[in-house]
Amino acid sequence: MALTEDSDNVDAQGRGRADDVDPADQWVLNPNTGEYELRLGPSAPQSGIPGPRRAAAAPSPSRTGAAGGRTTAPVSPGRDVPPPRRRRGAPPEEPLPGRRGRRPVKQTSKAKKSLLWTGGTMAFVLVAGAATGYFYLKHLEGNVGTTDVGDAAASNFSKDEAFNILIIGTDKRTGEGNEGYGDAGSVGHADTNILLHVAKDRTNATALSIPRDLIVDIPDCQTKQEDGTEKVVAGLEDARFNRSLGESGRDAGCTMRTVEAATGIKPDHFVMADFNAVKTLTTAVDGVEVCVEKAVDDKQSKLVLPAGKSKVQGERALAFVRTRHAFGNKGDLDRIKAQQQFLGSLMRKMTSGDTLTSPTKLLKLAEAATNALTVDKAIGKVGTLKDIALELKKVPTKNISFMTIPVKDNPAETVVKATVIVDDSRAPAIFDAIKNDVSFTEVKKQEKKEKAEVAARLKGTKSAASDVRVRILNGGAAGGSAQQQLAYLQTEEGVTKSENAGNAEATLARTTLEYAPDQADQARRLADIMGLSGSALKPGKSVTNAQGLPAMTLTLGKDFKGAGVKLSSSAAAAPGVDKSTADKAQCAS
Repeated sequence: MALTEDSDNVDAQGRGRADDVDPADQWVLNPNTGEYELRLGPSAPQSGIPGPRRAAAAPSPSRTGAAGGRTTAPVSPGRDVPPPRRRRGAPPEEPLPGRRGRRPVKQTSKAKKSLLWTGGTMAFVLVAGAATGYFYLKHLEGNVGTTDVGDAAASNFSKDEAFNILIIGTDKRTGEGNEGYGDAGSVGHADTNILLHVAKDRTNATALSIPRDLIVDIPDCQTKQEDGTEKVVAGLEDARFNRSLGESGRDAGCTMRTVEAATGIKPDHFVMADFNAVKTLTTAVDGVEVCVEKAVDDKQSKLVLPAGKSKVQGERALAFVRTRHAFGNKGDLDRIKAQQQFLGSLMRKMTSGDTLTSPTKLLKLAEAATNALTVDKAIGKVGTLKDIALELKKVPTKNISFMTIPVKDNPAETVVKATVIVDDSRAPAIFDAIKNDVSFTEVKKQEKKEKAEVAARLKGTKSAASDVRVRILNGGAAGGSAQQQLAYLQTEEGVTKSENAGNAEATLARTTLEYAPDQADQARRLADIMGLSGSALKPGKSVTNAQGLPAMTLTLGKDFKGAGVKLSSSAAAAPGVDKSTADKAQCAS
C-alpha cells in the first residue's frame, strides 16, 4: 500500500485540507497497481503527496530515470486513477478532460459509519466478555470434584420436579490447617448428613438431618474404582450410618442407597463437603451470626464464645459445627440442632442483599463453593449447579424446615447409650410426607378468603364417623389410592359405611366430595377427617351404595397425597417432632 510518512497528511480532514471529504473516502484504489493510495481533494493541494497519475504524452522507453531512480509507469488512456468520491451534499465536480462521467456511488453517512464502528466495538467487547465468562465458568467447573455413583443418582437434574439432594459433611482431615483435629488418617465418614427435599412448586423445602450414630442396614453397594473397574462392597447389618461412606471403599452412592433403605426416600443427587467447606464458605461471606444461650469454652473443639450472638468464620466456624460438649447432653443429637441453626444463618447470609449485590463477595463465594464440593456426575457442570441454586433461591427461607429423624435409644445397648434407632411410631409419617411432597411449614397465606357461602359449608354440626356413608372413586390419584383410603377410613377413622367404587369417569385435578343437602353433616365430618376445604365440598345429589342406601361421592383427584394425609393442611401433622425454619435465628443451648 502506498503510504506517505508525512503525519500531517493523516490529519487532513481535521485541518480542513479535504473540506468535507471523509478520510475513509480519501483512500482510492489504483487499478494499475492494485493498491490503495491517499488522495486529497483538489481544494487543498499538498506538496510531497503524489497527485492523480495521468497518461504521458510520450511514453518513456525506460523505467529508470537519469538519476537512477524509478519512474512511474505510463497509464493507459481511460484507465487512470478514479477521482476522489464526493461527499453527500457537496457540489458535483466537473469530469476531467478525456473521461466519461461516472454513475454516483451511494455513500454511507458519517453518522451511520460512526454507528457501525461503535456497534462493532461493542460487539467485540461483548464477545470478549462472553468468552471471559465462558472461561471463568470452565475454571469454576474445574474446581468441582465429581464421583460416578452409577444408578444411585438420577441421570439428570429436572427444574420442573421435586428433588432430593443428600448433603454429606465428611470428617476427612485433608486441607491446610486440618491436620491438628485428630484422626488424621480418616478416610472420610458420613459425619453430618442432611436430606434436602425441595417441593415441586418451590414454595417450601425440608432439611432432614440423619444422625451419624443411627443404627441402619447398609446395603451392598456397587462402586467404580479409579482405574475404571467396578467393585461391589458388601453391606453391613446393624451398623452406624456414618460407616456408609469411606470404609471399605464405599462412596457417596453407598450413602445414598443407605438413606433409601432406611427411609424409603430416594436421593436424586448428592453434594459432599469436608472441613474446608465450612471455613472457606463462611470466610467468603465475611462470617455468619450464631447464638448460644450460655458462654462456651470447649477444650476439645477449641470453641470459645460469649453468651448471646457472635459472628464466626474460618476456623472458628468449623469449631462451632464440630463441638458436641458445649451443648445439651454433649451428644450428636444436640450438635445436630446447633448445626441446623448454623446452616440457617449461613443461608440467610448467602441470600442477603449484602452478598448478592457485591460482585467481590459473589466471586469469592463461587470460588469457595466450587472448591469445597464433590458432587455426582449428573450435576457436575457449573451450569447445572447454577440451576439448582436458582431453584433453591425460589424457596422462601421461612418455609425451609429443619428437623431430625425421630429416634430413640438403641435397646441393644444396656450400659453406654452411644447409638440410636429410628422411632417407628413417629418417623414413618415424616418419611411419607417427604415422599408425597407435603410441606412442614405454612407455605403461603390464603390469597383470598373463601366466599361466605363456600366457607359456610364447613360450619355446622358434624355427624358421627360411623354415620358417614360414602363411595370412593379414583379420579386421577395414584393407582390403588381408593382402596388405601378406604382401608384408612375404616380402620383408623371409624368410617365403616364406606366402599370402593373403582375409577371415576373423568380425571380431576382436585379431590371433591359431592353430597345432598340432607347429608351436609356427614360431609362436614368427612371434610374434617380428610382436611377438605370448603371449595372441595360440592352440594349436589346423593348416590346409592351397595346396600341401596343414599351415600356421598368422594372422588380422589391428582392432589391426593396418600391415605391419611390431609389435603388442605400446608403443614403436615407430626406430633413431637422438633423443627425450626431457616428464617429465624435461634440460640443453641
